[in-house]
Amino acid sequence: MMDIDQFETVLDAIANTLPPAFYEELNGGILLLPEAKRHPKARGDDLYIMGEYHRDSSMGRYIVIYYGSFERVYGYLSDEALKNQMEKTLRHEFRHHMESRAGMRDLEIADRMQMDDYDNRKK
Repeated sequence: MMDIDQFETVLDAIANTLPPAFYEELNGGILLLPEAKRHPKARGDDLYIMGEYHRDSSMGRYIVIYYGSFERVYGYLSDEALKNQMEKTLRHEFRHHMESRAGMRDLEIADRMQMDDYDNRKK
């Protein structure tokens, strides 16, 4: 697993490939935090949050990526495979941003349905 500095370099490189329109109204940018964030609905050590999109009246709009979550879930992957997961997560969070700006909630609904499936499997 790459260390957090290498991870940040790769994350920046991925972010720099995205179109400038993605960043409109993303006034808080992309934050990389060192911790792992376990999902509140997790039952055990099986569900972590890789990234989150935030829309907040005081902080504005921003994306958080959790290095520790990637380390726990994908720590066994090659650097290239890890990079693919990072890109997938970043694009997912940007989709939340774009949908939020457009007044849509499709991905939010899909995420909720995925969590409902998780809950049903764990009962």
